[in-house]
This record gives sequence, C-alpha cells and structure tokens, in this order.
Amino acid sequence: MSQPAVFAAPADVELTAAPIPSYWIVEGSPQARSRRLSTSADGTSAIIAWSCTPGRFHWHYTCDEISHVISGEVFLTDQNGVSRRVGPGDMVYFPAGSSMLWHVTREIRKVAICRQHMPRPLGYALRAWNKLVGILSEPDEESEALEAGAVARSEAERATAV
Repeated sequence: MSQPAVFAAPADVELTAAPIPSYWIVEGSPQARSRRLSTSADGTSAIIAWSCTPGRFHWHYTCDEISHVISGEVFLTDQNGVSRRVGPGDMVYFPAGSSMLWHVTREIRKVAICRQHMPRPLGYALRAWNKLVGILSEPDEESEALEAGAVARSEAERATAV
C-alpha cells in the first residue's frame, strides 16, 4: 500500500526551538527553529521547515540537503572563502560532509529536503530493488494497453458475430 501524500505550508507552519550548537556560533545569538514536515518510509529522507534569526555561525552538513529559501537573507561562505547572497526563491544544494559559514542578516525561513548519504553500491542496489518491486507490483502501461486492446477486439468480434 502506498503512503498518503503530505501537504504543508512551510512558510506558515508552527516551528519549535532547534538550538544551534553554541560552539558553532561566531557572532550574535541566532535562534533557530524547525519542524519536520515529512519523512520517507525508509527513514532516509525528510522535509523540514527551518528558520533562524540574524547572526553568524558555522553549519556542518551530515546529510545531503537541498534548501529552498522562502523569506529572509543569508550570506553563505564556503571553505574556500567564496561568499554568496541567498534570498527568497533561491535554492542551494549542500552535500553531506560540507561546511558553510552562515551570516543571516534578515531572519531566514527555508524548506530543506534532507537525504542520508548512501554509498554508491548501496544506491545501485536500492534502485535495482525499487525497479524489481515496481515490475512485480504493478503492470506497466504497455501491458495494460495491450490487454485493453485485446478486450476491445474480443468484444468487437462478438458484436459482429451476432
């Protein structure tokens, strides 16, 4: 049985405190808040709404993350010292193991899609498993079309035989 669709409004959902580790904070007293909106059935992926007040802090990514900024502004500086402004409508991909210096200038709100990093051989095995399950659990569209055509021909032959 498939999982039901999850609908959420990340711009409006109520968030709870999600403190940034104090030793990551460089300047100010940024206050982060978050809420998990959904988790995949296998627990390897999650969608999270997150916000943070102004401040400067390091962030270390333990999973792959795709972030889409809803409101606010942040300047992100990578390990090479390259800085970039990110604001509403912008999307950023942070690979697992990367680090960024966040300088939030206006309270930011984002939705993040987080996925646990998986070694390549396991990823191939998972894709193969999913393909096999798909083949075994649902007939493909071509088979359904062929079957529907055969039924239609059979009914047409019966109608002309009468």
